[in-house]
Amino acid sequence: MTARELDAAGVTDPVLREAYDRCRRLNARHGRTYFLATRLLPVERRPAVHALYGFARWADDIVDALGTGAGAARRDAELSALQRELDEGLRDGGSGEPVVRALADTARRYGIDPGHFADFMAAMRSDLVVTDYATYADLRRYMHGSAAVIGLQMLPVLGTVVPREEAAPHAAALGVAFQLTNFLRDVGEDLDRGRVYLPADLLAAHGAGRPLLQWSRDTGRRDRRITAALKEFEALTRGVYREAAPGLGMLDPVSRPCIRTAFVLYGGILDAVARDGYAVVHRRAVVPRRRRAAVAADGLVRVVAARLRTRGAGRRPDVPRLVPCDGPYLPVPEEVA
Repeated sequence: MTARELDAAGVTDPVLREAYDRCRRLNARHGRTYFLATRLLPVERRPAVHALYGFARWADDIVDALGTGAGAARRDAELSALQRELDEGLRDGGSGEPVVRALADTARRYGIDPGHFADFMAAMRSDLVVTDYATYADLRRYMHGSAAVIGLQMLPVLGTVVPREEAAPHAAALGVAFQLTNFLRDVGEDLDRGRVYLPADLLAAHGAGRPLLQWSRDTGRRDRRITAALKEFEALTRGVYREAAPGLGMLDPVSRPCIRTAFVLYGGILDAVARDGYAVVHRRAVVPRRRRAAVAADGLVRVVAARLRTRGAGRRPDVPRLVPCDGPYLPVPEEVA
């Protein structure tokens, strides 16, 4: 976390500043697409977004990154410890875990409903025992806690120009759309973790199923039945993006470039999957660097326009700029000094 972001957010306590910085590093390492979009937010709102996503990443890592060798019992113990820290942090603001400390501070500053965090943790715990879903309705119930509540947590930070309850269903849908996109992109990797997020009834409608997916993963061979199921899942996901789209215009104008950029970049993953012939059982589809750059540049233009409108045409807007980077991902914006 840059000192400028923390100063703008009014975070002065050194321990708390370090906690927010840890969240930022988690977000940058694990969520590069959304991290890029986050840098288009007003500087004072970025720490809160990093706290929300940093906590989500940390909990998800407990479920996934420890690997099957850790065993469900150890992962359950880790989640239970995190739950205790979360309860303490939300109750009195204190926690020995920096990520929870930053999250609790963000929840207090923005008045975020603590029930959203409880629903999220319940979804994370279900990942320890649930490895597939019989129907899309079952998957959506899981995604309420794993994805929809993330959108709802974000709304107070982003701000709205309509009553928050009017924007809430669209924010929840956007969280679900992003996660469905990840599920489609990561079919092969999820199989390696022992999970299938494609609903069993959707697969069965095309003559496919978990055994066929595993055979395809193990042999590297394609099957038209799998491809047909993946195409239907893609169409289903695009429908959820359409549910979410009206919410973009309900956000505070200075927040819209960030969320619109994430909306376009995540939607671009679906395009990349289709371009790659729906080969997600075998490899992850990647949005071309040039496309990412074009979307980010458009986002910067929208940032300038929004901040000029809100701050007055005669003042220099607080606008990020793109800087070179040697990594395989799009360069991330750096604040103007």
